[in-house]
Amino acid sequence: MRLSAALLVERAPDGLAVIDAAGRFVMANPVALELCGLTAREVPGAVSPFPARLVHEDGDPEEVVVWEPAAGARREFACRIRALPERGERLVAFRDVTESRRYQRRLAAIANAASRVAAKRSLSSTLDALANEVLAADALAAVQILTVNATSERFQIMGMAGFGKTADFFDKLVECLEAGAAIRMIDAFNAREPVVVPHRYETIMTHPAWEPLRDYMRHPEWDWFASVPLMVRGEPAGILNAYFAPGQEIGGTALDFLLAMAEQAAQAVDYAALLEREREVARREERQRLARDLHDSVVQQVFSMGMQVESLAMHSARGSVVDSGYVKRVAEELGHISKAVLTDLRAMVMDLHPTALADRGLAAALGALADSTMNRTELDVRLLISDPHHELDDLEPELREDVYRVIAEAVHNSVKHAQGSRVTVDLGLTGSGTQRWLTGEVADDGRGLPGQPAEEGGFGMTAMKERAGRWAGRLTIRSEPGKGTVVSFVLSLPATLPTGLHGKVS
Repeated sequence: MRLSAALLVERAPDGLAVIDAAGRFVMANPVALELCGLTAREVPGAVSPFPARLVHEDGDPEEVVVWEPAAGARREFACRIRALPERGERLVAFRDVTESRRYQRRLAAIANAASRVAAKRSLSSTLDALANEVLAADALAAVQILTVNATSERFQIMGMAGFGKTADFFDKLVECLEAGAAIRMIDAFNAREPVVVPHRYETIMTHPAWEPLRDYMRHPEWDWFASVPLMVRGEPAGILNAYFAPGQEIGGTALDFLLAMAEQAAQAVDYAALLEREREVARREERQRLARDLHDSVVQQVFSMGMQVESLAMHSARGSVVDSGYVKRVAEELGHISKAVLTDLRAMVMDLHPTALADRGLAAALGALADSTMNRTELDVRLLISDPHHELDDLEPELREDVYRVIAEAVHNSVKHAQGSRVTVDLGLTGSGTQRWLTGEVADDGRGLPGQPAEEGGFGMTAMKERAGRWAGRLTIRSEPGKGTVVSFVLSLPATLPTGLHGKVS
């Protein structure tokens, strides 16, 4: 029994539709109606997702178009379009490839994330890229990746996509917490399990406790929320927050994808921590080797020179052939020089291996630097540290190292060039909440930098600026002839949030 053309269209497994020259529906079979979410009455004249200008020839690959009739109702259709010349219309055959395309994007995102982790890029750039991969793969509204500073046990945002960036995000989040809001990512972090919250957007837009963050989280619009912990060796190291577009629900495959991407992010965090530990060990070993080599060779040799000069002076004083007075004066001068060199080399040894920084913290290391400088020079070194809550030693070890090096170089320059009597070192934390800065200043009362712009200089000044720049900070040098030199820097500390918080109401 032969079926009519109309019946074949009705029973076709794919969507079949006719569109006019403007890309509007003329007719559609039942499968097409279901795929596009339309009724037979709505079809004539409705806008279709298919471009009428596109016509496929035999052998052409399928075209993929996106259908978004309403916010969150996103589908992807693979289609082929044929011309109907006698009617000036187009026949479209299409099928839903939303899930298969999403699956492909997820696989690509995981592969891209793995390659980025292996590429040894900086942690912030890697996690920013991962956040964008997650966003694009599932067409989400927004993604955040937060890590935990192991020293201070506080959250900081390291990856972001979708939402804009704001410096006071954590300040406002704390305000919400104090008003009774439940911070569900903290629950996921503490429980070491994913947390999924349906229709979270509605709660945040309506509950009074979320008023401080409402404007920030209003756009782009989203609905469901998921928070997945980043696990490193069985311990949480951060959180991946996913904000799903309206109409999207978090099923098993979506959650599996978030878990896979969270695993990649955790590997990036673990790798960065491992790399930092290796760098710290390498730095310590190099400082110890240089200190040992200097002490065992150069220092001992210079000390021996000094002893020989003293012996020559004593021996010459007894002779009658040479001018003993002259030899004695030369010997004494060489003795003073050798002692000065010995003192400088010992100071260099301490600078190469500042044990106080590693063992007792930044303030102790700077105190040792001030004492050492005063012991070997006639300078009065004054150290002013404002750290009432003892937060300096909670900073990242690499940041503390760079701050110490900048200050040590500035003090060294004052000793070498200033010809003054006093050096003042001022260091402290400013700001409040999550907007904080580390500020420092090294000022002397010396002769200034005559004939040389303050912002120029040699290797030492360049190194100081590079160290400040590593932390998105700025370093300035002010100097006038006869009025001393001031080296100052401001480093913006990353916004953080304590991990041990618990919500109350919403």
